Amino acid sequence: MVWQDTAITIIIVAFSYALLPQVIKGFKEKRGLISLQTSIITGTGMYILSGIYLTLGLYFSATIGVITGALWTTLFIQKIIYK
Repeated sequence: MVWQDTAITIIIVAFSYALLPQVIKGFKEKRGLISLQTSIITGTGMYILSGIYLTLGLYFSATIGVITGALWTTLFIQKIIYK
């Protein structure tokens, strides 16, 4: 494992941790709290970055990136469902 994989993984884990309260709040309040544009662009970007990390052999970063993309996708779905 290269040091870049560890550094990127730690940063993305911190971003995911910061995003979790937003997802939980959306479920509790039954509201979509993030705009559609923000959630779809960020979620798609995370999936693309994960693919790039995978091609570079940064497997931990790719895995955590997919998880973060899934959190953004959850916010997107919340916005659609909880109008």
